[in-house]
Amino acid sequence: MIYSGSAISVAAVGDGIAELKLDLSGEKVNKLNQATLQEFDAATQAIAKDGSVKGVIVTSGKAVFIVGADITEFAARTAEEQRAVYAQRRIYETVADFPKPVIAAIHGFCIGGGSELALACDIRVADRTARISQAEIRIGLIPGGGGTQRLARLVRDVAERPDLRVLRDADVRRAGQHERRGREVTGVDVQASQDGQRGAHLLVVATELRLEDGE
Repeated sequence: MIYSGSAISVAAVGDGIAELKLDLSGEKVNKLNQATLQEFDAATQAIAKDGSVKGVIVTSGKAVFIVGADITEFAARTAEEQRAVYAQRRIYETVADFPKPVIAAIHGFCIGGGSELALACDIRVADRTARISQAEIRIGLIPGGGGTQRLARLVRDVAERPDLRVLRDADVRRAGQHERRGREVTGVDVQASQDGQRGAHLLVVATELRLEDGE
């Protein structure tokens, strides 16, 4: 075990890969509360110092990935305290600047800060249950963890790329529909662990998702 806490654990899963698993104790979902953020910082520091680790996979031990920040903590702070929290270095920058490749293995809801964490990763792999959203706008909050920039950069070419409609519609079922119409999804090869846990041990062989005509 590389790191163990009440919200995050890090274990080597072979071939130089470490699994950083979010599994917030006593909660049904993963939230980015202050305890989780502190553990995330400690966990990533431990990974960075481990020379045997060549890459990291971020997974969830819950039925969802991450549902975002714990907004109940916002209500307990003054405006000055909240500004001080935002002034700290945040996990999104930690992940984006991490010296080793980071992959997000997403299932279930990936909302708000969860989606921004995934966007900060080098690669994102999602199963059919994944629902990704910057839902904080519904309660009057702007995606302040880089989501407005990273999401725009990630999908900036979609309007000119009809072959990427599967990503624009954010509906993974379209991939199956394309396949039935004589097209195939290529570019990503994922191997899941035998224990059946979603995203437990994922090996990503490619970094690009595209649709090709089956002609």
